[in-house]
Amino acid sequence: MRNWRRGFLLLLHLVFLLGIEAFKFHKTQRTERISGSAGDVLEDDPVGRLKVFVYELPSKYNKKILQKDPRCLSHMFAAEIYMHRFLLSSPVRTLNPEEADWFYTPVYTTCDLTPNGLPLPFKSPRMMRSAIQLIASNWPYWNRTEGADHFFIVPHDFAACFHYQEEKAIGRGILPLLQRSTLVQTFGQRNHVCLKDGSITIPPYAPPQKMQSHFIPPDIPRSIFVYFRGLFYDVGNDPEGGYYARGARAAVWENFKDNPLFDISTEHPTTYYEDMQRAIFCLCPLGWAPWSPRLVEAVIFGCIPVIIADDIVLPFADAIPWEEIGVFVAEKDVPNLDAILTSIPPEEILRKQRLLANPSMKQAMLFPQPAQSGDAFHQILNGLARKLPHDRSVYLTPGEKILNWTAGPVGDLKPW
Repeated sequence: MRNWRRGFLLLLHLVFLLGIEAFKFHKTQRTERISGSAGDVLEDDPVGRLKVFVYELPSKYNKKILQKDPRCLSHMFAAEIYMHRFLLSSPVRTLNPEEADWFYTPVYTTCDLTPNGLPLPFKSPRMMRSAIQLIASNWPYWNRTEGADHFFIVPHDFAACFHYQEEKAIGRGILPLLQRSTLVQTFGQRNHVCLKDGSITIPPYAPPQKMQSHFIPPDIPRSIFVYFRGLFYDVGNDPEGGYYARGARAAVWENFKDNPLFDISTEHPTTYYEDMQRAIFCLCPLGWAPWSPRLVEAVIFGCIPVIIADDIVLPFADAIPWEEIGVFVAEKDVPNLDAILTSIPPEEILRKQRLLANPSMKQAMLFPQPAQSGDAFHQILNGLARKLPHDRSVYLTPGEKILNWTAGPVGDLKPW
């Protein structure tokens, strides 16, 4: 009870301060620039620093799959589609593979959807193997490095492990044929078999136009202390309730469902985006995987992300100062969440808000159509450019083989 009273007083104080801050920002458009090298990296321009060759694959690997189910354009895994479209018209694209620094294979591996709109990854390994076999037999570039100068977009829950359940994803491991390639993926967790060294972690896709249509005036105060909408239990897949989110979401509900500082529910209102803009803190707990679109939404709407996912590797971590704009809470500390958040000084909250107001921060989290300077497309290219030049050791001698084409589960070796 003492924490609640203290929290109420803090909330009233913050609403007052943030109301003044919102008014000042609205009048002066003042934001706080990201300190140190992070801001400089965020604003890098990749054009002129790399050239990408896009393989032209039969449409069964991309366009026909999308034609079959257009829902793929709006789900959280859609980065693979929009990155392909972006590269086709990007100034970094080259039609001459001999001058390319990187090679891109456009395969839409997350566009096989259930009636509920969730991707079924079971055919993805066969599809990816088929595409690699095709480029290896029709162009010489894969074979000279066995993919070390190739990158792939793999936005599955557990990336190139191609399964939505962590235990089974770990058992599968990364598709053997992708072991030398650079993987661009939403999944990021330290010391995990589904994240290999050199991967580029990106934000999930969130529809830019949809979010922008829900902006509210910036001078409206943030009167909600903690906000969350989503599942706390996944009864269908985890009936005992201890495996989903490693129990972190269940702990949020059990400890704070009756706490007036916490506006938390499984209901997803039509005012969801507006509510995030009225909140000071937005919970971003892990689910089946450590990442979710809430992280993007929180940044876009200036709500301080409270990241509850041990060992998470966040999107573009070399460019976005997550420690400065977010709050990290260990999964074991969820029962103390109210004390942790109410103990943050108001001036620190205000500074995080000013950093979140920086347009370049928001831009880096989005895949807009058309592309814009500094957006997530350009951050991916920046990540690829920073890996250049390739070390000479990635180029194989004639006849040298490293990858095992027959490795992996037997079902993956069937023709696609």
